Amino acid sequence: MERKTQRQDTSHHDTDVQHELVIHRVFDLPLKKVWQAITEPEEFKKWWGPKDFTCPSSKMEARVGGKYLNCMKGPDGKEYWSTGTVKELVREKKLVITDSFSDENGNIKSASDYGMPGNWPRELLITFELEEADGATKLVLTHEGVPDEMYEECKKGWNESFDKLEENIK
Repeated sequence: MERKTQRQDTSHHDTDVQHELVIHRVFDLPLKKVWQAITEPEEFKKWWGPKDFTCPSSKMEARVGGKYLNCMKGPDGKEYWSTGTVKELVREKKLVITDSFSDENGNIKSASDYGMPGNWPRELLITFELEEADGATKLVLTHEGVPDEMYEECKKGWNESFDKLEENIK
């Protein structure tokens, strides 16, 4: 896993440190199955969220300009909604989406509304890059804009989600 730091100037000339989280995974699944897992709501619901979280609702228009709205539900019953837009889609190769915290209607909220620490940007960028490898699938996830204090937790959450993808997608 790589860690790259981006520095962004703010109006006060302070520096907010935000990271580009990069995760490399190989799934013992055909490329088509992994692609469906990230682009089809019924498949997405099977794996989205860290260990002990569920995804009770997922909507996605898998096309450039399409919108998505997903809910991740914690073991305590708390729901975390996110929304965004598909920026780039190359079938079975690449998916780039914006990502923002939201309410259940897709209205953008701040991360602090969910009690998340750190200075989160209003919109993050998530890129999934896939490649077939002898019947398996190589995936590179890039999540841009993760605040420093949430980097390790986000990395853990993505890896636990990917563990569930490996277990639940057949």
